[in-house]
Amino acid sequence: MKKAVVQVSFALLAGAVTLVGYKLFFEKPEVRIIREEGFNGIIRQTLSAPEDGDFIAAAELTLPSVVHVKTSATIRGRQLSPFEELFFGRSQMPDRIQQGTGSGVIVTKDGYIVTNNHVIANADEITVVLNDNRELNARVIGTDPATDIALLKVDADNLSFIRFGNSDDLRVGQWVLAVGNPFNLTGTVTAGIVSAKGRSINIISDRFPIEAFIQTDAAVNPGNSGGALVNTRGELVGINTAISSSRGSFEGYSFAVPSNIVKKVMEDIIEYGNVQRAFLGVSIADLSPALARELNLKQTKGVYINDVTENGAAESAGIKKGDIIVAVDGRDVSKVSELQELIGRKRPGNEVLITVIRDDRQRDFKVKLRNIHGNTKIVKKEDYALESVLGAKFENITNEDKRRFNISHGVKVVSTQPGSKFRKIGVPDGFIIMSANNRPVRTVEELNSMLQGLKSGDGVLIQGIRPDGRPDYFGFGWN
Repeated sequence: MKKAVVQVSFALLAGAVTLVGYKLFFEKPEVRIIREEGFNGIIRQTLSAPEDGDFIAAAELTLPSVVHVKTSATIRGRQLSPFEELFFGRSQMPDRIQQGTGSGVIVTKDGYIVTNNHVIANADEITVVLNDNRELNARVIGTDPATDIALLKVDADNLSFIRFGNSDDLRVGQWVLAVGNPFNLTGTVTAGIVSAKGRSINIISDRFPIEAFIQTDAAVNPGNSGGALVNTRGELVGINTAISSSRGSFEGYSFAVPSNIVKKVMEDIIEYGNVQRAFLGVSIADLSPALARELNLKQTKGVYINDVTENGAAESAGIKKGDIIVAVDGRDVSKVSELQELIGRKRPGNEVLITVIRDDRQRDFKVKLRNIHGNTKIVKKEDYALESVLGAKFENITNEDKRRFNISHGVKVVSTQPGSKFRKIGVPDGFIIMSANNRPVRTVEELNSMLQGLKSGDGVLIQGIRPDGRPDYFGFGWN
């Protein structure tokens, strides 16, 4: 009798285990719609793994539109020292060809391709290999180092292309696919979920970087850069750009530029020849708990305004130093990267509603955004001639600069490029130009206009203040 009871108990236990195993491994995951208290009646859907067909459909839609980008660049041989010249028997090392690879995404049927700027930077030749193994020469239409996006064009038609999705609609926990060419393994698809949004990882070295990456755990490796991040409908929601790794290969997290930023950059390049950057005219920082304590603030989330640009967009609208930005056009903002993304999607002349906290009260300001020169005009490609000729980046000085150096006007030399005219004549980074040819210089636009009016060979004398406060001057010929 006792033996029979044991056998029956064992049979029941085995049956229960089998039922549980079936539920876990063979039944389709249940999708439930639940109502959560405390969310004003918002209905939220529980997340579950999609059916195989969802991944298959998205992969089949995406693969024909992702290309393999191959680049070739000539690296000039450096000049050898006298000692090296004796050893090698030559005065200069020979030039060498450097090959590079990455991915790209066809976004129009007539051959526009989006990729990362770092994939094609300094390339002499660019070739793209289509999914059907055709090889086509590509030319660069435009680049935007601030977002690490570049736009290429191939001469072809009726190409398979990916439609843009709305990256704002992505939710943390949502399934996404990364499609690209890691380690030259063409047409590779990996899957993961959105791990975070609006992530800044400080990898873009541009003067005004926009880092609001979509973080995922979809496997991305060298060669995936410039490839597609798509949702389960096969819509482009991002361009895979970087990985977090100590070894150079995937270790759990990857980062993509949101598609809404990509689309804006692409449209600007096609329409204007360069990206139209809008500026709020503020110096900002994340409002961390430590900063909140230091400033004795009750608010612990948002973007703190350290300073405002004199006569800039924010100051003209009534925004002040010490205000805390908490929303843009009604969309909550809790950190700098989120604010940069929202403003980065605008153009000079666009109006935005900025919500700030001031004296523990919420206030709204309608701000008309401006360009880098402080006005609302569209910046033409030729307007950047100043930077390309002088090999330096400029910006209008801040109120802080005026107080520090006790000056009323000037334009700051933010950085100089190796081998540039300014680097050769010794202009230091941080030098403030107060006059050019004895004419006051108040804005970047004014300096640009002044120099553009010169003839080739005309002399230029700039006077100003060094970063340590000492007055100095430099002369050069305009060409």
